[in-house]
Amino acid sequence: MMEPLLVLLAGVAAGALNSIGGGGTFVALPALVAVGLPPVVANAVSRVALVPGAVAGAWVYRRELAPVGTASTKALTAISVLGGAVGAGLLLALPASSFDAAVPWLLAFATVVLAFGRHLSSALTRALGRPVGMSARAVLIGQFFLGVYGGYFGGAVGILMLALWGIGFGLDAAAGNPMRVTQLAAIYLSATVLLLLASDALTAPLLLTAMLVGAVAGGFAGAHLARRLSARLLRGVLLTTAVVTTVLYFLGG
Repeated sequence: MMEPLLVLLAGVAAGALNSIGGGGTFVALPALVAVGLPPVVANAVSRVALVPGAVAGAWVYRRELAPVGTASTKALTAISVLGGAVGAGLLLALPASSFDAAVPWLLAFATVVLAFGRHLSSALTRALGRPVGMSARAVLIGQFFLGVYGGYFGGAVGILMLALWGIGFGLDAAAGNPMRVTQLAAIYLSATVLLLLASDALTAPLLLTAMLVGAVAGGFAGAHLARRLSARLLRGVLLTTAVVTTVLYFLGG
């Protein structure tokens, strides 16, 4: 009975991390592998189990969503759903290892942009003599590719979102957190439908249920906690998560 308890606690931690700053996969996946699931099955179980937690966090943030540039929230969410479905389809057809070499460098770039995106956006505005602002079409195209990445690989896609929005609009990481959580839920929700139908996630129902229950509790509590953090502290948490995530990917590589 210790294994379900361990997975339940890992689900709570992962759900809370995803609502506050991201990185929940780094808790969920190792915990599932530690209790004996093969890595491929553990990946599918963690992806499915963390979705309700993301949805719980998005529900908490539902009144605090701010549009990303000129793209409507409905359009952005629809594109995230589509991209997540395409990415999950690729996951079922292609080996996830194809991203292993590129991901650490992609995350390092995203972390730098997350840290300095607003400053870079301001510098580009001064250099160009006009705002950098991306068009609605550019936002949706970028979000589609992030959705594909999130559905296929998933790791730190929220960090990449904040990085894109930071450099494209000078959007503050703390201000963008409610939309980040909402779009994560959209990406993972569509990916989960395919994974439930075509993966082996349902071969470990007890562990799946334990992590799912924990993730819902953690996601709900984490979102409430994030709302009470000051913007400066929340930015610090987001950036710390991005740095730790990047370092872990390089070490794992």
